[in-house]
Amino acid sequence: MNPQIDLTDRNGLQGDKWVGPKPEIKIQDLTEENIRFTLSNTDLSMANALRRIMISEVPTIAIDMVEIELNTSVLADEFIAHRLGLIPLDSTEAEKIKYTRDCSCSQYCPICSVEMTLNVKCTQENVTKDVTSKDLISSDPRVVPIYSGKNAPGVLIAKLRKGQELKIKCIAKKGVAKEHAKWSPCAAIAFEYDPHNRLRHTEYWIEEDEKKEWPKSKVAAEEPEPSEGEPFDYNLKPSKFYFNVE
Repeated sequence: MNPQIDLTDRNGLQGDKWVGPKPEIKIQDLTEENIRFTLSNTDLSMANALRRIMISEVPTIAIDMVEIELNTSVLADEFIAHRLGLIPLDSTEAEKIKYTRDCSCSQYCPICSVEMTLNVKCTQENVTKDVTSKDLISSDPRVVPIYSGKNAPGVLIAKLRKGQELKIKCIAKKGVAKEHAKWSPCAAIAFEYDPHNRLRHTEYWIEEDEKKEWPKSKVAAEEPEPSEGEPFDYNLKPSKFYFNVE
């Protein structure tokens, strides 16, 4: 009889089927602007792949086209267009909006885009009027500028003096950050592993005292500290990763 051959590779795949341990995610802290979670039962390549996917593959909505009808401010048209593109928009309903490349329209339509208008004029003497993202009027209530709080002033676009005016039409579209950074859903993503350096992936530059010169990170409390003189395990691999997403 032929001996049975294990076709499961080191990544937990058996052909096209995943038979290895299932990765687990545990959320530690969640706010409007930040999330901390742990990823376990996986390897370093998977953790880094997840980080890269969150940065560049998650679809969001951002202003992609700007038609400036009137601009009498001190800022150039291109400068204002760039600022408009970086304004964060609510992308909760992004899945229900088509990519323009998948739409049958010639340039844009309500199926693949959202129209926004900006019409602000300063009429007061000796007053500087701030034009912010709160002045953007969206044609779709699902896609509006995001504010950090109800009383937040919004993202500053320009400042106007008496007689100066901005009249702009914007077209927001769906996209991902690998096409342009304005579609990135996050500001920064970082993860760490092995807080006690059991794997020896970090080489410390030590002058006198390692513990004083290299204090432990906050996540060190999540794992037991190695005992003094603990032998090095050459077969040890990272399997738990601590993520912080802004």
